[in-house]
Amino acid sequence: MSTRLTGKVILITGATSGMGRATAERLAAEGAKVVLAARGKEAGDTLAAAIRASGGEATFIPADVTVESETAELVRQAVSRYGRLDGAFNNVGAATAPGPVTDLDADAWHAELILNLSSVFYGLKHQIPALKASGGGAIVNNASISGVSGQPGMAAYSAAKHGVIGLTKSAALETAAAGIRINALVTGGVDTPLLRSGMGPTPEEALRAAGAMHPIGRIGRPEEIAAFTAFLLSDESPFITGAALAIDGGMTAA
Repeated sequence: MSTRLTGKVILITGATSGMGRATAERLAAEGAKVVLAARGKEAGDTLAAAIRASGGEATFIPADVTVESETAELVRQAVSRYGRLDGAFNNVGAATAPGPVTDLDADAWHAELILNLSSVFYGLKHQIPALKASGGGAIVNNASISGVSGQPGMAAYSAAKHGVIGLTKSAALETAAAGIRINALVTGGVDTPLLRSGMGPTPEEALRAAGAMHPIGRIGRPEEIAAFTAFLLSDESPFITGAALAIDGGMTAA
């Protein structure tokens, strides 16, 4: 395993499951000191202990990143613990308000935007000053193919993910001169517990059907997202910023 992240302090939100967990494990294996953030304390403590048992460095800080004050405190604690912040993976998100636009409840609409877009805004707002104080760094925001295309019945989610990409590009332009790179992932279907939880009583059948929608013939694995994220957070991607990068099995090319 590469040691290209040795010494870097990297914050991961939504860290205890799926893409967040896989990324935390990958970054730690590559030498990063990882700060894990999620709402579930037991799962967070268990993951941090497992990473340490494997020889990595990890700290769990419980936080609800849909609340700005908790996000600010999360960053403050990360810097207090390790003395700096070099990167972040803003990974929190889910589709929680399905249905046609005309049927969407206003409260559900706002909740979806807070979960998927405001959480990223709060992260960037407080992570960027910490990265500046460390002399630069990199941030990756997890968007979705819904951030570059519409999906019927997913208007709130798609609007939020389009917003993540626009926010990523604007923030990248604002911070490029400070040595900070900010990019967004355009992810296709990925086999995570969250995805499986919405697939009803026959998830394996649903996974095969979802895989058939991807030109590559399958959905992604969390470890594949983690490997790409590690590259973007490393010094091996110094000329990439302000980009919405597809890791989607060819879906957006189709």
